[in-house]
Amino acid sequence: MPKKVQILKQKFTHSIGLPFKDLLPETLITEILHELGHKYKSRLFDPIVTLWAFVSQVLDVDKSCHNAVSRVIAYLVGEGVELPSTSTSAYCQARIRLPEKFIEKLFYYTGFDLQKKVTERHLWCGRNVNVIDGSTVSMPDTTANQEEYPQPKSQKSGCGFPLAKIGVLFSLATGAAVALDIDVSNTHDIKLARKLYQNLNPGDVVLGDRAFCAYADLANIKNQDCDAVFRKHQSRKTEMRKGKIVGSSDKLVTWKKPQKCPKGLSQSEFDSLPMTLVVREIYYYIEIPGFRTKQVSLITTLLDQTAYSTIDIINLYEERWTVEVNLKHLKTTLGMDILRGKTPSLVRKEIWAFLLAYNLLRTLMFEASNTYNTPPLRLSLQSTRHHLDNFIPNLLNASEQNRHMTYQTLLKIIIHQFVLSRPGRSEPRVRKRRPKAYPLMQKSRAQYHLELKSA
Repeated sequence: MPKKVQILKQKFTHSIGLPFKDLLPETLITEILHELGHKYKSRLFDPIVTLWAFVSQVLDVDKSCHNAVSRVIAYLVGEGVELPSTSTSAYCQARIRLPEKFIEKLFYYTGFDLQKKVTERHLWCGRNVNVIDGSTVSMPDTTANQEEYPQPKSQKSGCGFPLAKIGVLFSLATGAAVALDIDVSNTHDIKLARKLYQNLNPGDVVLGDRAFCAYADLANIKNQDCDAVFRKHQSRKTEMRKGKIVGSSDKLVTWKKPQKCPKGLSQSEFDSLPMTLVVREIYYYIEIPGFRTKQVSLITTLLDQTAYSTIDIINLYEERWTVEVNLKHLKTTLGMDILRGKTPSLVRKEIWAFLLAYNLLRTLMFEASNTYNTPPLRLSLQSTRHHLDNFIPNLLNASEQNRHMTYQTLLKIIIHQFVLSRPGRSEPRVRKRRPKAYPLMQKSRAQYHLELKSA
């Protein structure tokens, strides 16, 4: 068994593990397992092999456990060892045994380590920017999942699927995810954000839409020696006559502390807020045909007009859309929209594994961009995924010297799929492909079966 494990570790390191040779060395993985006090037996699917198989599984188009086990068997063919069973039982049990905190720690480590490679040319006005947003993911309709992540109350029992709400913090420089929080579907984005803000470093700038523009959050971000650029919340009216005008469509406004403690804040947290807060408000108009939004008001704690001009902040807010693209990559490109775990613990592991795999692709893209002096956010993530999948057989069979050359070739062709920046592009919000004309489920499947039997 140890020989099989050693072969698989080598295979994964030479193929999908290669881009993580510095980010996720075996010594680090073992150290985290020891830190968590996780003890395991000497078996084929030990935590390291299970981790790499899990990451390979979420990166593949076919995300079945059977496909993951088949890949492991294919790696062992021709190595002169006894092949394991094709049953998925051992692998599925190994995923259950894998500590949830283990994958979480690895995810945070990769995001942090990739961020350390960011240089001055990747920053905005010398500042690191993190973009924040929330979304939902679906999962199998099991009793355990329904109890932990219940479906919307508007849906009848047995007619919907459990939903989890995720809040993600992305680096604007690398596109990688740097923080994640998971909660029930009816959780407000701002509640998730308050947990994510704990991962900010002094000097960071947070970029988000109007859901995050609250007095308490602006004050707390400022207390962390960070700054924020949010779109103004719709409940606050824009009054042109109030405030100190510092430029064209640019002014300083003094906000007063709310009279009542908002939901989601404890009384002690509310009491610690300052009585007033000076913010900068920038408003501009959008005259592009087809755009729903015609006027935008931005609120920021960046008060220095010399260091951060009006046009700099407007251009920065236009980059907020990258968070929508990143979430689309996770949910649509990688397939995280519909998860497969039948227990809440496995669902969370699956989400962490998707984020880890996503950061793997971003690592490849960032390394390719640095090697060939290309903006990392202008590279195609789907194309990078395709190239990695197709290069894995060559990486597996190449010698040590040829493997390095093959890897450099992989980086070179990644930059060929360059995604152009197309500002002002608008498309009609319509669908051409018609869905099947089946009615929606209005009662549980068991009730339908009873009606069919009695008919």
